[in-house]
Amino acid sequence: MTTSTKSTLRLFVLALACLLFASGCASTPRQADLNLGYSLPKHQAKDVLKEGVRYPIDVYDPIEGFNRRAYTFNYYFDKFLYLPVVNTYEFITPDYVEDRISNFVDNVFEFNNFVNNLLQFKLKQTGVTLARFLVNTTVGVAGLWDPATGWGMPRQTEDFGQTLGHWGVANGPYIVLPIFGPSNLRDTTGLVVDSVAFSTVGPPAWVDSDEAELVFMGVSAVDKRHRQSFRYYQTGSPFEYEMIRMLYTSKREIEIAK
Repeated sequence: MTTSTKSTLRLFVLALACLLFASGCASTPRQADLNLGYSLPKHQAKDVLKEGVRYPIDVYDPIEGFNRRAYTFNYYFDKFLYLPVVNTYEFITPDYVEDRISNFVDNVFEFNNFVNNLLQFKLKQTGVTLARFLVNTTVGVAGLWDPATGWGMPRQTEDFGQTLGHWGVANGPYIVLPIFGPSNLRDTTGLVVDSVAFSTVGPPAWVDSDEAELVFMGVSAVDKRHRQSFRYYQTGSPFEYEMIRMLYTSKREIEIAK
């Protein structure tokens, strides 16, 4: 495999792996194309909105036209490429094996949690993350099992977007990234930093194998979509784009404030 081919594959697989939250739509595709009926919503507001949480109604979205087109692109990418791969994975892989793979992926990505907890000076969470990694890597057999959670060490999930938000960096404009999904300027910056740090000084650098890194990133991308129940245009709302934009922004505010 040539260097240029490896680089292209790495970028493509990395894009899949970074899909944190499925999203997409610009001008909503024609109803006939999506086979949608908007007569009655499938979910009520109480199903997705939590009591006592402030939800931002007005999200700064200066490039809404591009974002809506990206949302539509993501719908088709998800429907015709991503989900068929995930569905095949779920069909051929026993649930028990899927759980082991999910634990392994989570254990490898403890690197990002450790670094970002440390950058936020959350020393207790940093210690818990390090202890989790050591316990799950040894007792949990390379992270295939997760005894740490049962021993009172829950996962301390953090990313660089949260780190920037912790230190007062504002959201910036809302962005729907092709393939990656809902984001904003701050979180997009965080996504890039996390990805570069993970690849250059994280576990892939420890292994020093392009093939192993590509396999892991591909598996983690499928695993992340496998665990995400969201499906485009199944909310039953003609305002799905606005709803996802609001919920994503609120979710990030809650994560940063914790």
